[in-house]
Amino acid sequence: MCLIEVVVPVYNEEAALEASVRRLRDYLAAEMPFAWRITIADNGSTDATPRIAAALARTLSGVHVLECPAKGRGRALRAAWLRSEADVVCYMDVDLSTDLRALLPLVAPLVSGHSDVAIGTRLAPGARVVRGPKRELISRAYNRLLHAALAARFTDAQCGFKAMRADAARQLLPGVRDEAWFFDTELLMLAQRSGLRIHEVPVDWVDDPDSRVDVWRTALDDLRGIVRLLASARLTRFAVVGVCSTLAYGLLFLALRGPVGVALANAIALAVTAIGNTQANRWLTFGLRGREGLIRQHVMGAFVYVLTLGLTVGALGLLRAIDRSPSRAVELVVLLVASASATVTRYIALRTWVFARDRRPGLFRRTAASIARVGL
Repeated sequence: MCLIEVVVPVYNEEAALEASVRRLRDYLAAEMPFAWRITIADNGSTDATPRIAAALARTLSGVHVLECPAKGRGRALRAAWLRSEADVVCYMDVDLSTDLRALLPLVAPLVSGHSDVAIGTRLAPGARVVRGPKRELISRAYNRLLHAALAARFTDAQCGFKAMRADAARQLLPGVRDEAWFFDTELLMLAQRSGLRIHEVPVDWVDDPDSRVDVWRTALDDLRGIVRLLASARLTRFAVVGVCSTLAYGLLFLALRGPVGVALANAIALAVTAIGNTQANRWLTFGLRGREGLIRQHVMGAFVYVLTLGLTVGALGLLRAIDRSPSRAVELVVLLVASASATVTRYIALRTWVFARDRRPGLFRRTAASIARVGL
């Protein structure tokens, strides 16, 4: 039988904890068709929260406590999920702002093997949300920013109602650096970049007027996190490698133009930088190490070099047709522009051909086995 673990991260929640956990447990006992357990993940509370959590664990079956001495919701979730023996791990905010009727639709596609990550969304069609205009504006602006800056394909990064398969959690969590509120966004971006399937459930959600979140400080931390993820994005790394390769190409071309002529200088400079570019992208952009596939990838990279060479030779031919004796500066600019115009094609070729690989290496291709295991 599949086991679902629901983690409730808490910090100084003595007022809401007992009522929320009892309500959650009653719902699970009445409505959840899978085995379940509740874990209260206390992350450094200084009020009566630890005492109340311990009492709930003693008196209610299926309720457990995890003590995390350091503050941070992300830190508490990481600790709870990595130690979990469940098949599906999820979490919800202690205020239970999200209607619990969305919990089964949240975990069902993970149990069946259809999806790898599931999130509640307040911003998709079908969601019903009650909250103030300030929070609504900030939430929509933040998720728009994620779409523009990081090409996020999910609609709501911050809804405190998420679940994932435990094997996906073990794959992704080591790569998540944030320990606080940006944890959710970073986890989802890593899942998206890993090619995992993210399922969205429109939720009924009512804002908690007693929320402890410092909106403006959290927004600033989120912006820092976005900048960090943008800097680590594959396209950003490719662009950095491309700029360095272009500079190296320009210097080599200028050094070789006099001794060997324009055409040969162009070919040699492109060949040298193409080898360096392929190797640098192998290491930095696509994260490949070791010798496996090395020769094949460089041979395939050579075909990409031929494309770039054809573009630059064609650009030189067009320049000669316009001006029979162009200056060195004009030649260099034309070649750099032609080389830069091949960058998009190079990235597509590297990503989909040279360094193409299965992004989901056998992790979640067990749908039939999962269905059989839970008896669906």
